[in-house]
Amino acid sequence: MDAVTYDEVHVNFTQEEWALLDHSQKSLYRDVMLETYKNLTAIGYNWDDHNIEEHCQSSRRHGRRMFSLPSSVTP
Repeated sequence: MDAVTYDEVHVNFTQEEWALLDHSQKSLYRDVMLETYKNLTAIGYNWDDHNIEEHCQSSRRHGRRMFSLPSSVTP
């Protein structure tokens, strides 16, 4: 299997699209994004934004994702 870039697998919702998702869809999206962050960190990806985990945790409290991973990431 060939490596894929983050841009090939990530979804960037507009505020309008995000508002259309139900609670379970938003939770799934946040969980997947957090897992992706943790997996990339585990393999040694160096984040430019050292507060990204804090942003992710904050987004869980506020019900909206608040970060995006760099397009150059190839998990």
